[in-house]
Amino acid sequence: MSDCPFHHDATGAVKRPALSAASPTSEAELDVASRMSYGDYLHLDAILNAQHPLSPEHNEMLFIVQHQTSELWMKLMLYELRSAVADIAADRLPEAFKKLARVSRIMEQLVHAWDVLATMTPPEYSAIRPYLAQSSGFQSWQYRCIEFVMGNKNPVMLKPHEYRPDLYAYVQQAYNAPSLYDECLRLLGRRGWTLPASVLQRNWHEPYRARPEVEEAWLGVYRASGEQWDLYQLGEELTDLEDAFRLWRFRHVTTVERVIGFKRGTGGTHGVTYLRKMLDTVMFPELWSMRTHL
Repeated sequence: MSDCPFHHDATGAVKRPALSAASPTSEAELDVASRMSYGDYLHLDAILNAQHPLSPEHNEMLFIVQHQTSELWMKLMLYELRSAVADIAADRLPEAFKKLARVSRIMEQLVHAWDVLATMTPPEYSAIRPYLAQSSGFQSWQYRCIEFVMGNKNPVMLKPHEYRPDLYAYVQQAYNAPSLYDECLRLLGRRGWTLPASVLQRNWHEPYRARPEVEEAWLGVYRASGEQWDLYQLGEELTDLEDAFRLWRFRHVTTVERVIGFKRGTGGTHGVTYLRKMLDTVMFPELWSMRTHL
């Protein structure tokens, strides 16, 4: 006898077996009164009740949810970045690769989040802008930590966070620590690539400046990728990460220009003009410059 679950009727047509009369939810736990529920685990009451529009405008909810969800993604990004930096410092590269790849994908999510905010028109934003007072994304302490971990160190950027000593401590910790790229260059040094002490033992407070010795080291890694596969992959993970970061920044600029034009930002910055200048910041310079010589 055939094991096929189908059989034919007198006309030769295939007849499928009757579906079970059991309900699709018959196996589900429907009574969770005495157990931890989905909402309990995720603290959804707190999250879903954290939106408090100040204006009578319909579009303010979009503005709030957009920025709150971005901050949640940034929380995960920082969590993964810090862990990846620790992995690289401890020579655990496979673990670091996984986390850096995840951060790049988080940035893709943040890029697409701007698509939703871009549905807000200039008149709609202008209607809620007075209610924002001086609050601004420029004041995001998580974003500042991300920039510091990525290597864009600037002591002036500590100032907006002084009003909250607890948050200031987090930002200052990121400012004081070696950046992701610093740890990658220290790894190159441990692997025998000749790098100057001014790179390997520098002042972590200072923004990184490109050095020809570092470019030569990365060139060596890429020219011998078969023998240096893990360092080569590290270079590509960093390049992918900065590529995603640039797209995130660029989409931010274009969305701001679309919604407010060239008005000053609520936090006092020059808005689009300031954001465009930030597009010129390069986090891992030698990984880009050495490609011309390959």
